[in-house]
Amino acid sequence: MGFFSKLAGQFIDVIEWTSPSDDIMVHRFERDGNEIKMGAQLTVRESQVAILVNEGQLADVFMPGRYELSTQNMPILTTLKSWKYGFNSPFKAEVYFINTKQFLNQKWGTSNPVMMRDAEFGMIRLRAFGIYAFSVSEPVTFLKEVFGTTQLMTTEGVTGHIKRMLVSGLSDAIAQSKIPALDLAANYDELGQYARNVLTERLMPLGLKLNDFIIENISLPEDVEKAMDKRTSMGVLGDLNKFTQYQAAEAMREAANNQNGAAGMSAGFGAAAMMSQAMQFSAQQMQQPVQQAAPQQAAVPAGDTKFCMECGARIPKAAKFCSECGAKQG
Repeated sequence: MGFFSKLAGQFIDVIEWTSPSDDIMVHRFERDGNEIKMGAQLTVRESQVAILVNEGQLADVFMPGRYELSTQNMPILTTLKSWKYGFNSPFKAEVYFINTKQFLNQKWGTSNPVMMRDAEFGMIRLRAFGIYAFSVSEPVTFLKEVFGTTQLMTTEGVTGHIKRMLVSGLSDAIAQSKIPALDLAANYDELGQYARNVLTERLMPLGLKLNDFIIENISLPEDVEKAMDKRTSMGVLGDLNKFTQYQAAEAMREAANNQNGAAGMSAGFGAAAMMSQAMQFSAQQMQQPVQQAAPQQAAVPAGDTKFCMECGARIPKAAKFCSECGAKQG
C-alpha cells in the first residue's frame, strides 16, 4: 500500500463490518499495518461480536453497540500495552468480527448406513437425512479453538466436522432412545429433540451451539420394509373369518360369470360351501382348541348311493348337489 493510502488510513476512524454473504462466520478488519487510532469509532451491529487481538493474544471483547476506543473501554489491551497514562498515537491491533447469527438450512445426511440394534428385527442399518441450524455461542472460544488467525472463514470450514458429529450423535441418540424401528417414522420430532440435546454438549467445546436439528427421513433396509408392509396388510385385513367369507363370495360371483353356465355355478356353490366349512372349522379350532372329536357318521349303505354326473363321486341317492364338486344332480 502506498504512502497516500497509508496516510488516508490514519484518518479513517470508523471500524465496522457489513457481511456481503450469509455464510461468512468471521471477518478480520483490514487496515494497513493494523494501525488503529486512539479515539476511533467502533460499530458492532446486532448478531456481531468484535474482538481485539494484540500480538496474537486475545484482548477486549465488544458486544453490539457503538464505542469510542480509549484506554477506559479497552482495559485488557491497556494492561498489555502498559499504558499508564493517556495514549493518543495509533496503536497496532487486529480486529475480528464474529457473526453470531443462526446459520439456517444446513443439510446433513448419512454417507454410510448407521447400525442399530432393534428388539424385533435385530441388527439393522439405517440411512437418514435432514437439516440443522447452528450459531457461534462463545466467540472467544470459537476464535481460539476453530478460527485461528486467518482473514476470512465461512460455514464451509466447519460444516464438514459438524455433520460427522451429527451422524455419530444420531446413532447414539437412536440407541439411547430405544424407539423401535417400526415407530421411528412417527417419532421424528421427539428423536430430533433428543438428538439435539445429545449433540449440543459435543459442540460446546468448539464455542458452537446447535439451535435446531430436523430429521426429514429415516429409511430402513428393503427386507425390513417388506416385513412392515406384510404386517400392515395383516392389519388391513382385520378379521380373517370375515375376509374368508368375502373371498368365498367373490369365488361364487366369478363362478356364476363363468362361460360354463350352470356347471360353473354349481362348482362355485360347491367351492363356497367347502371354503365356508373350512372357515367354520378353523374358527372352532381357534376358539375351542380342546374339544372332543364328534362321533363319526354311520356309513351310507351302497344301495342308497349314486354316482355324481360331473365328477363320478359316490354320493347319497337323495342328494341334490354333489358333496365333492358341488354339481347339481338331476
